[in-house]
Amino acid sequence: MTPHEILAHYGPRESMDYDVVIVGAGPAGLAAAIRLKQRAAQSGREISVVVLEKGSEPGAHILSGAVMDPRALTELLPDWQALGAPLLQPVTNDEVLLLSKTGSLKIPQALVPNNFHNAGNYVISLGSVVRWLAAQADRLGVEIFPGFAAAEVLYTPDGAVKGVATGHMGLAKDGTPTEAFTLGMELHAKYTVFAEGARGHLGRELLERFQLQQGKAPQSFSIGLKELWEIPAEQARPGTVIHTAGWPMDAHTFGGGFLYHLAGNQVSLGLVVGLDYKNPWLSPFEEMQRWKTHPAIRAHLAGGKRLSYGARAINNGGLASLPKTQFPGGALIGCDAGLLNASRIKGSHAALKSGMLVADALFDALASGRQHDELNAYAQAFEQSWLHDELKAASNFKPWFKKGRAIGMLMTGVEHWLLPKLGIHTPPWVLKNPAADHTYLQPAAAYAPIRYPKADGTLTFDRLSSVFISDTHHADNQPAHLRLINPSVPVAVNLQQYAGPEARYCPAGVYEYVADPAQGGERLQINAQNCLHCKTCDIKDPTQNILWTPPEGGGGPNYAAL
Repeated sequence: MTPHEILAHYGPRESMDYDVVIVGAGPAGLAAAIRLKQRAAQSGREISVVVLEKGSEPGAHILSGAVMDPRALTELLPDWQALGAPLLQPVTNDEVLLLSKTGSLKIPQALVPNNFHNAGNYVISLGSVVRWLAAQADRLGVEIFPGFAAAEVLYTPDGAVKGVATGHMGLAKDGTPTEAFTLGMELHAKYTVFAEGARGHLGRELLERFQLQQGKAPQSFSIGLKELWEIPAEQARPGTVIHTAGWPMDAHTFGGGFLYHLAGNQVSLGLVVGLDYKNPWLSPFEEMQRWKTHPAIRAHLAGGKRLSYGARAINNGGLASLPKTQFPGGALIGCDAGLLNASRIKGSHAALKSGMLVADALFDALASGRQHDELNAYAQAFEQSWLHDELKAASNFKPWFKKGRAIGMLMTGVEHWLLPKLGIHTPPWVLKNPAADHTYLQPAAAYAPIRYPKADGTLTFDRLSSVFISDTHHADNQPAHLRLINPSVPVAVNLQQYAGPEARYCPAGVYEYVADPAQGGERLQINAQNCLHCKTCDIKDPTQNILWTPPEGGGGPNYAAL
């Protein structure tokens, strides 16, 4: 049955009314909810706020390095330390390494660009911070519904956003209702805020419907892959933050590594790979495994044990790629809007700040009796904020690397080291991403295949064992949430021209080409149960034939430790 047929047979859906509906219980969504309740308490008004979270709990789908700048958190909750916020490990040391295949060069501290300085920041688990933020929101009276995926945007007759509908539960693989079927619910609001993270599926719809990207440069993304390790106590260096450039990335592929020492003899580490890479034989997952074998990285992990794994798309197009963030009835915040400082490899502080900015605009609109109009005050406040200044100074970072590693590193030094010493904190030039990431992939015939070494099970691992420790679960009997617009394209185009890149760019083994005796060739098999919700396929597929949609609520990874 189609969604329309299901509604016709089982509907109408029940509905609930709120002043504000927020989609996504990440740092942006929770900051918006907290700020709204703070403003309401200060004024003596009642404002109803609900936050929908597709993960099994707040933080379940949150993945970040992470080193956190506490500036926005201090603005939101000045007493965060007394409240027990899990920012426990201050950064004690910064290192930037340039890697060759076997050697490394440590950049002298005096020459490290400002964007890699982390004094005053904290090495954190962003998932833990989000769970703590959820507790603060709950204490203020915010309703949080975990395990409910917002599957559909609802509109008023005149085209404004009026809320969202959650996905149906208990559908079989063929889309027919089972005995466990329950109809989704509509949540109506005077304003709806979308905080889904990078490449949010509803955000993507809104960008198109309201032409929010018109006149802007295309957004650009990377995939970030992360592991958490427990290491011997004698190797622990709590607060040490290491960033690497160079190997294993070639000179024309954007990417770099990170390794952060947390408290408790733990290390979080990973690799970021730009999704504008050209070589279809490249596998970001395998590149990360290879990166760990470098002597400078291996030394931190010797004798240790891998605890968890995850992957997530990261937007890094910069200010020139930032869409219009407000539209009739709602707004985009956090990474749903593209608010991440790629040069600092930080987005949590930007997400928090954007949530606060939109909340102030929402409160003033509600106090004046408005609804379903555009929150222009949100855009104006952002343009006058320190966040805008920060992103403006960093907006050229990724575009420079599109010209090659040498130019990217040189201009990072110019813009983030030399110019600040001259008292110039915003570059006098502006670069823009010229094209969407999927357009860069070249035919497989233009490159030699990359032969990656076999995983040893101690330092390096395969995809399936990695997915296992991500604690990823999806209901077995449910419709596939990864959809092909044209089922013939993978074999006819992707396999023939690009040697089936889906099998390599996916970090979870979701896509694989298998023998198809009936057709005498191969077919694309989609193992949707492995999906980490990273959205890489939605971004990198060269024909834009794959659509990521939310599975049944509560499904996906559970990044309890990450």
